Amino acid sequence: MVNLIDSHAHIDMPDLLKDIDNVLTLAKNTGLKNIIIPGVNLEDMPEVIKLIEKYDHLYGGASIHPQDVEKWNDKSYIELDRLLKHSKIIAVGEAGLDYYWVKDNKELQKEVFNAHIKLASENNLPLIVHSRDAHEDTYVLIRAAAEQGLTGVMHCFSGSAELAVEYTKLGFYIGLGGPITFKNAKKPKAVAEKVPIEFLMIETDSPYLTPHPYRGKRPNMPHYVKYVAEEISRIKNLSFEEVAEITTQNALKLFKIK
Repeated sequence: MVNLIDSHAHIDMPDLLKDIDNVLTLAKNTGLKNIIIPGVNLEDMPEVIKLIEKYDHLYGGASIHPQDVEKWNDKSYIELDRLLKHSKIIAVGEAGLDYYWVKDNKELQKEVFNAHIKLASENNLPLIVHSRDAHEDTYVLIRAAAEQGLTGVMHCFSGSAELAVEYTKLGFYIGLGGPITFKNAKKPKAVAEKVPIEFLMIETDSPYLTPHPYRGKRPNMPHYVKYVAEEISRIKNLSFEEVAEITTQNALKLFKIK
């Protein structure tokens, strides 16, 4: 059986957590070696910690999602820094910029994102980046940090193939998820074609963005990551086994999982 890693799955959310043993059994039976659970706010981190401490193959990230930046306060940085000391918290994120839902707090979003970048640098951890309708500002901030050695992955990348290639030049990986399987999803398919496989990672963003053939149904499940790998193998004319092996090694390397 091949090894796969779902590099981004919110299995701490209620519609997956309520059936967690079945979720993880299905993942294991599909060959999932590891699952990364990104943190999105401080209130939910206890559940993330609980999961990664109970199951050896689960790891987590910690952050405040850009949609929740209004919750940021003087204590947020200190609390995140404390969480990042946990041996199984292996990334900062998902953090970034989101101008789709809220457009009137861009400066606050950039301030909070910069704080996450600083946390990643100070803790020598990779950054899981969320960027929606904010490609230019995200790239400017990432480029400056990458010049100082920051690494990470662009989660569920929705930008152009050209921009994706620019991120790889900074040493960042490109995360692709369910949308690549959608029939008319030109951008993610172009990204998969242009970006070298050595810079691609696969994810589900469970319980969201369910891939074809289950598109539109909730919840998305970590074991559906195989459909993402299958579509990349088709686009790049590689075997499924090659895509699984290389994307798994990419994730292990970035997140320093032994």
